Amino acid sequence: MTDHRDPARHYESYRIGEIIRGPGITLTESEIIEFAFRYDPQPHHLDKVAAEKSIYGGMIASGWQVAATGFRMLVQAGFIGSASMGSNGMSNLTFHMPVRPGDTISGEVEITEKRESKSRPELGLVTMLVRIFNQNGEKVCSWDAVQFVLKRPAA
Repeated sequence: MTDHRDPARHYESYRIGEIIRGPGITLTESEIIEFAFRYDPQPHHLDKVAAEKSIYGGMIASGWQVAATGFRMLVQAGFIGSASMGSNGMSNLTFHMPVRPGDTISGEVEITEKRESKSRPELGLVTMLVRIFNQNGEKVCSWDAVQFVLKRPAA
């Protein structure tokens, strides 16, 4: 559950074991094609006929689209706020299974670790595991990340 008393989501408001869930978003065929055209122009994302002949047996969303859409959904759910100073990357990015037109994806972030920055005393580091699921509850994408988060200002 998100700590709504701290909409900025300062370092202190995160709890290890906390899970923040995002609402579902349905990816349409036209959204998949538009994203692929701009960012991942592979035939199984762009061309229905080519996709049917591929190992996927039909059109699928780009994994990058699934990850980016999942991230947006979780930001909107409040897993980070204005105290977030970004991240230095992600690890273990995995696309577990295809997302197809009409699939609804939802996600969750689990806080797995917290530590104070040794070099920047105003920051804490929050380690999280992100999981994206389809409408059947099957995991379609996941990754680990460390978010840099400002500490709550002294009163």
